[in-house]
Amino acid sequence: MMDFNGFLTVAKETFPDMTEHMEARFRAMEGLYNDWNAKINVISRKDINSLYIRHILHSLAIAAYLKGVRPEVMEEWKSAGNVNVLDLGTGGGFPGIPLAVLFPNVNFTLCDSVGKKTIVAQAVAEALGLENVTVVNARAESLPQTFDYVVSRAVTALDNFWPWVSGKFTKDIFYLKGGDFAEELCKMMKMAHLRPGSVRTWKIQDWVDDPVFEEKFVIDIPAK
Repeated sequence: MMDFNGFLTVAKETFPDMTEHMEARFRAMEGLYNDWNAKINVISRKDINSLYIRHILHSLAIAAYLKGVRPEVMEEWKSAGNVNVLDLGTGGGFPGIPLAVLFPNVNFTLCDSVGKKTIVAQAVAEALGLENVTVVNARAESLPQTFDYVVSRAVTALDNFWPWVSGKFTKDIFYLKGGDFAEELCKMMKMAHLRPGSVRTWKIQDWVDDPVFEEKFVIDIPAK
């Protein structure tokens, strides 16, 4: 089990420019999620005790991927530009809230169709003072705006996910997914008319060698 100090060691090693203000926000997440999960169960009972590795660090795997493989996107997210990211199927706020802490200049829209989950995400974002987070209780298809990027964490099979976001983003999807997803990825690539080799997969265990991340990946899917 990874506690806050264990999390901080990995996070600061990967993101050495993490500020004390960011650290304080990550520290506060444990109490906030424990309190809210007792009222509205959005994280399983066994997982809440592994919050820092299974949820927060897992969310930050997207940032670790950007740093190692897509440094141009990392710089874009770190700059004071106008980058808009949709976190679809955010649940209680993953991966959006940890990413919003790390990238305060990026505008994150956290979307989920289940109202009780968005109540938790909204409350945590407010308690952390995340002014770059907007929480929406809606289906992706109903959102009027287009985003630069989409992030999501294993909401559904990739071929189910694609129709929800097709036309909703201009650059990339960064999707956290585990297990054998080859078949659904092939289906999605055909639906999206993506050329072979255009989708990248990155093994999270190459970053943090822990059994929790066995067969877990960041999948980078371009808009076209």
